[in-house]
Amino acid sequence: MSSGCYFPKPYKIVMIPKSNGKLRQLSIPTVEDRIAQMVAKLTIEPTIDPIFHPDSYGYRPNKSAHQALAKTRQRCWRYAWVLDLDIQGFFDNLDHTLLMKAVKHYVKEKWVILYIERWMKTPIPNPDKTLSPTVPTKGIAQGGVISPLLANIFLHIALDNWLRKEFPHNPFERYADDMILHTQTEEEAKNLLQSISQRLKKCNLTLNLEKTRIVYCKKDGRKDDYPHIQFDFLGYTFRP
Repeated sequence: MSSGCYFPKPYKIVMIPKSNGKLRQLSIPTVEDRIAQMVAKLTIEPTIDPIFHPDSYGYRPNKSAHQALAKTRQRCWRYAWVLDLDIQGFFDNLDHTLLMKAVKHYVKEKWVILYIERWMKTPIPNPDKTLSPTVPTKGIAQGGVISPLLANIFLHIALDNWLRKEFPHNPFERYADDMILHTQTEEEAKNLLQSISQRLKKCNLTLNLEKTRIVYCKKDGRKDDYPHIQFDFLGYTFRP
């Protein structure tokens, strides 16, 4: 790696079942590539992680899904409405040009930047195990060691920091590409949804409208009726 002559090998494709009956494609690096990615991750993470938003919980040191769940539960008592956000195929559609722009903003080690670009351009086999002749321009390996860190770098700029500036009164919890936002009113949630949709389009991403929804956190003292009064987050169902 120090000589610059290391090139990653093609990923292995593994299909795992999803809760809706469909299959999710995982791209698994070789053992050698996993070690190389870990070297890069351990090099840059100590300086980048402190920059991230405190309510970003996914794949970070001293952060956990249970912390995100506890904060979500606490805020559902204080805020009557939730925006349950789902990004369409986030890892598969992540724009390489925009991602590298974000990486270069935070990563100063040139050798790490070199290898991140190579990992992104590593061919991912087709379902029939053939390799595409074209160099990919979007998507990162969902089974890669460094992929969650790259996702956090991108989403820190695309959503976390943007939300902190534009919507400082609407807290959120984010675990990788799973995100819950809190509002006081339904109208506020609708405006927030529209603004985030426009923001993601600028980042070459789209919302999965089948899974994205506005939810009313119904409880004692909140008597309004609404079609959606429960949501799932990190394997748990929040409901009255």
